[in-house]
Amino acid sequence: MSRITRLALFGALMLGASLLAGCERPPPDSVQHGYRGTGMVQVYNPRTVELQVPLNAVPASMPPASDEGPRAKEVFKNLQVLGDLSAGALTRHMVSITNWVSPKEGCVYCHNLENLADDSKYTKVVARRMLQMTQHINADWKTHVAGTGVTCFTCHRGEPVPKAIWFNSPGQDKRADFIGNLNGQNAPSKVVGMASLPNDPFGTYLKGKTEIRVAATTALPTGHVESIQATEGTYGLMMHMSQALGVNCTYCHNTRSFGNWDQSTAQRTTAWHGIRMVRDLNEKYLDSLTATFPAERKGPMGDVAKLNCSTCHQGAYKPLYGAPMAKEHPELLKTVALVAPAAAVPLPPPVAEAQRSVLYFDVGSPALKPDQAQGLAQLIESLKAAPKAKARISGFHSAAGTLAQNQELAKQRAFAVRDALKAGGIDETRVQLARPRQTEANVAGEDAQARRVEVTIQ
Repeated sequence: MSRITRLALFGALMLGASLLAGCERPPPDSVQHGYRGTGMVQVYNPRTVELQVPLNAVPASMPPASDEGPRAKEVFKNLQVLGDLSAGALTRHMVSITNWVSPKEGCVYCHNLENLADDSKYTKVVARRMLQMTQHINADWKTHVAGTGVTCFTCHRGEPVPKAIWFNSPGQDKRADFIGNLNGQNAPSKVVGMASLPNDPFGTYLKGKTEIRVAATTALPTGHVESIQATEGTYGLMMHMSQALGVNCTYCHNTRSFGNWDQSTAQRTTAWHGIRMVRDLNEKYLDSLTATFPAERKGPMGDVAKLNCSTCHQGAYKPLYGAPMAKEHPELLKTVALVAPAAAVPLPPPVAEAQRSVLYFDVGSPALKPDQAQGLAQLIESLKAAPKAKARISGFHSAAGTLAQNQELAKQRAFAVRDALKAGGIDETRVQLARPRQTEANVAGEDAQARRVEVTIQ
């Protein structure tokens, strides 16, 4: 065999390999779910399905907790969603959420362990809203999730951030306006199966409420939205849905007439409700958290992560292959109105004496309120009348929170009082600052009497 012949044979083999690279090796599995001759067949690659199975494994459920005993809101503070559960049921649910969402990070991913009522971590505020969203899905979107329902694990699968999320697209680079509006095409994306379809179906159809249309029902334009561009956008969304569920088009449609509802499967109606559910969740529950998320958790356009079909399904025709996890957690099957935190307790009036003043501060705040600052008036007059006297400032803090944080807060409050004395005409050299101290007998929680600064004349 000549060298040229060998090279030609090698080239032919390489060409054949490259052509076959995009094909799946046989044998595929097929499932007939419609009349023969109508193309109603689902085709599965058994090797792909085998890889999907462990990704959709359901974690073991914790034993149910007794509903007896005090309500959780009677034991714990700042429970705005699950306070009507028993204390034991709440503990079970919190442990379950940790396993579903942050098994590596643990409770500290959302909570300040020194003060579980603290809302300073954005993850806790987000988690509370996501609990409401889960309840909303299970109670108000049965047209899509039926009685199976969802839990936090449906999307998270043991990760703090769900695997399948999306952000607003930056859009076309406007420096190239001379080429016209590309409509997101000819920029292959996995979202649309690497096709040259518009590659941002989410912003158009799963956040915006653009109608999903392909074929017109009349020969001439009569006010309908159908167009070639609408068809291309719709096909992009359908490619996403097909990949998200791991199914063919015929899972919902009949190939005799894709647009005919009478000849479509029941799954098409379920999908119709699912699209509207996703729009509802993105608008009401995710976009509304934009101000809560830090910049590093937002997309290039400053928006928060949103969900699509893949977020729950992750390649399975039903999330977790239809495992009814939610029935083990009845607290997720009913909507509960968000309970607003208790109104702030008014601060005690300041102690205003000639030789002593006590000023009180709001929770977590170093700001000296004007009505509290008025409590320094008599003391300032006493200091002016005795030029050699000095003012001693002692900052006190509550037991809620970490010691380091509380000591810093007490120090900043003492500085605020020092500045108020300076503003009243007392020289800074006449002011002594004592070490911050925890209020005696305040062993837990918040106490308005603990958040104070005492000023005495020495």
